[in-house]
Amino acid sequence: MDPRTISILDYTYELPEEKVAKFPLEDRDSSKLLVFKNGVIEEASYKEIHHFLPPKSLLVFNNTRVVEARLLFKKDTGAKIEVFCLEPADQYADITSAMLQKDKVLWKVLIGGASKWKQGMILQKEVQHDEQEIILSAAIVERLSDCFLVEFNWEPADLSFAEVLHLAGQIPLPPYLHRHAEESDKERYQTIYAKSEGSVAAPTAGLHFTDSVFKNLGVRNIKTDFVTLHVGAGTFKPVKAEVLREHEMHAEFIDVNISTIENLATNVWDNIFAVGTTAMRTLESLYWIGVKISRNPIIKATELEVDQWEPYESGVTAGAKESLDGLVAWMKRNEIERLITRTRILIAPGYKLRVVKGIVTNFHQPQSTLLLLISALIGDDWKKVYTYALEHEFRFLSYGDGCLLFADQTSLITSSEVEVLDAPNCGY
Repeated sequence: MDPRTISILDYTYELPEEKVAKFPLEDRDSSKLLVFKNGVIEEASYKEIHHFLPPKSLLVFNNTRVVEARLLFKKDTGAKIEVFCLEPADQYADITSAMLQKDKVLWKVLIGGASKWKQGMILQKEVQHDEQEIILSAAIVERLSDCFLVEFNWEPADLSFAEVLHLAGQIPLPPYLHRHAEESDKERYQTIYAKSEGSVAAPTAGLHFTDSVFKNLGVRNIKTDFVTLHVGAGTFKPVKAEVLREHEMHAEFIDVNISTIENLATNVWDNIFAVGTTAMRTLESLYWIGVKISRNPIIKATELEVDQWEPYESGVTAGAKESLDGLVAWMKRNEIERLITRTRILIAPGYKLRVVKGIVTNFHQPQSTLLLLISALIGDDWKKVYTYALEHEFRFLSYGDGCLLFADQTSLITSSEVEVLDAPNCGY
């Protein structure tokens, strides 16, 4: 199947408003878990997830941290202007370095009430913290095709932009919750292992995991590791095009340690499960980056970004281990400990999984690229899974329940489809 010919209307379902979880449960791991394997559905809770995962499995989590990306300014006239911080300007190497900027920074943003904010006008926001006054100023630098470029300045200048957002901003809850963030969301809209600041949306599949769940995974000899994909606002972007070829996938930063890639290469013959669609997109992107390197061992780091259609156009297919080993070898030659690049990978029906054998995830919106990813994993059985969840009181979307889905055999790459690259081509 060529995913570019897919009609998004074939990936919709009726989602009543009352099925959307507006608030999380009091206990994270009490959320319901739907387990789907070999066409069979079982019900459990996240407290029991270790019983359903094969021993020696490797669970990979996204440890990104949601930033308080929603800033509210008020003009002297009383008019309110909302600024939603998307990602740093292109001049910064990555989100982390941009977040650590002091005194000023350039950021791509969406603006609510943009007509009220004329170019040249400087908006200010004052915040009191520990008897200290923080003054944040914002000015429009340029109007881009789908957003604005804004320069932020602040005092005291020795604060980082991450600290300023934490003090002056609000947690950006998904728009489909139709409510403002509350104080409790600062803690509940973060995973317990959130570390790297930069997301404007939580990797919600991980919200259900607790210290107790991690302990039970360890007892069953189920390993864990972490990658970083900073979730952008594009994760909420519906597919409005009639066919998928007209949909532009958003780019997101990934950041992965070399030790994690070595761990993936070691465990690739076992069961690797992604916790969330963002972790899955990261893991599969690593494979395609390895393929790029196999083609060009002297490739530059700036040339590693994965395009949305690249997996469907590649004429060369390597084994997962060969690709990941080649990536590790390239990083060692270039003395790189952390791989930082961007990915636009689109995983849709027709895609063959290279690294991942299953996913732990929430229930997603109709006509979304996330639902397409689920269909790539389990085929048309996504309809069976979602119908069951709707009929058995599962809660949907970010604060809702979740599922453990084992990949259908037809979605996995087979040995006959793999051209194992010669060692010299992998750059060993």
